[in-house]
Amino acid sequence: MKVTYDSEVDVLQVELSRTPVAESDENRPGVIIDYDKDGNPVGIEILDASSRMENPRSMEYAIAGDSTDQLAIARDRPGKKESDE
Repeated sequence: MKVTYDSEVDVLQVELSRTPVAESDENRPGVIIDYDKDGNPVGIEILDASSRMENPRSMEYAIAGDSTDQLAIARDRPGKKESDE
């Protein structure tokens, strides 16, 4: 999975798979879901991202462990060092 934000056009894109896009749907204004030829989602685009979320340049993700109930959380905040937190 790959997440990119283009501040020049204010678009956040989540690439779920590198499979070619066969079809795109905009079920809600400004939110586009891309599908492969089998109907599986391969990407999501959010237009006007800065007005739809707190900070499109900040990312937080969580990974659940296989053998434990612990949840690992990582944050990426451009311009901030861990010592600043």
